[in-house]
Amino acid sequence: MGRASERRTVLRIDVGDETDAGGPTRRVRRMDTVAGEEPLEIRVGPAGPGRRPPLAVTMRTPGHDIDLAIGFLLTEGLIGAADDVVTAQLCAGTDTDTPNTYNVVDVTLAEHVPPPETDPARNFYTTSSCGVCGKASIDAVRTRSRFDVAADRTALAPRLLAGLPDRLRAAQQGFDRTGGLHAAGLFTADGQLRVVREDVGRHNAVDKVIGWAAREKQLPLHGHLLLVSGRASFELTQKAWMAGIPMLAAISAPSSLAVALAEEAGMTLVGFLRGSTMNVYSGAERLAD
Repeated sequence: MGRASERRTVLRIDVGDETDAGGPTRRVRRMDTVAGEEPLEIRVGPAGPGRRPPLAVTMRTPGHDIDLAIGFLLTEGLIGAADDVVTAQLCAGTDTDTPNTYNVVDVTLAEHVPPPETDPARNFYTTSSCGVCGKASIDAVRTRSRFDVAADRTALAPRLLAGLPDRLRAAQQGFDRTGGLHAAGLFTADGQLRVVREDVGRHNAVDKVIGWAAREKQLPLHGHLLLVSGRASFELTQKAWMAGIPMLAAISAPSSLAVALAEEAGMTLVGFLRGSTMNVYSGAERLAD
C-alpha cells in the first residue's frame, strides 16, 4: 500500500550566516522525510457485473482514501449522502502493479443514484495543487448546495477562533515529519477539534474531512467551522458549502471568487488568521464577542 511519507537521502548545504561570510560552505548527506504523493483513481458506477468506469484521478497523499473518494463525490454534487453509496473499497490497480499499489477506489452507487456522466469536456484529472483544473467552465464547478448555510446562526467568539490555528498545528503529525502537507480541521463552535486530515493537496484534505463526516452521518455540518492551513480558494469554499459548513477560516488569503461565493452562500469567511488578528471577508455577524 502507498505510504504517507518516504525517507530519502539528501545533500544538506549550509552557507552560514553573515558572520561566516567567506567561510567554507558546509555540506553533509543526511536522511530526510518527504510527503508521499501518488495517483488515486476513483471508479464509480451502479451495482452489477463488470468493472466500474473511471471517473477521476487525483494526486494525493495515501491514507483515508475511502473518505477522500466519498468526499470528492459529495462535494462535486454526484452524491448527497453516504447512503447514496452501497460500497466503497480499495482495489487493485493495473495488472502490471507489482506489488499492488491499492491506488484505486471502486465505488458502487445505490439504485436511486444516477451514474455520473463521463463528459470529456469535464475532465476530473486533478493535481495536488488544484482541485478544479480541467473543468470546462466556472459554471461547471459552481454546484449548488442542498444545505442552507445562511440559516445557520452559529456564533463563535473571535478570541476562541484566534486560538484554533495552534490547535490545528499541534495535530499535524504528517507536517511534523515532512513539512510538506496541507491540513484541514473541523471544529465545533466551542472549539472542539472533531477531525483533522492532511494531504499534499489542500482540496484532498478537505474532501477527506467531508468524506469522514458523510460516513459518520454528520451532514449537514451545522454549527461547525472548517479551518485550512493554507489559502481559501473558490474550490474550498464550494466544498464547505456542499457539506453545510457555515464558517470557513484560512491561515492565508482568500481569493476573490471565494469571497463572492461565501457572500452568496451566507457563509462566514475569515482569512489571515494569524496570532491575534484576522480579516473577516463575509458573515461577520457570526463572530460575536
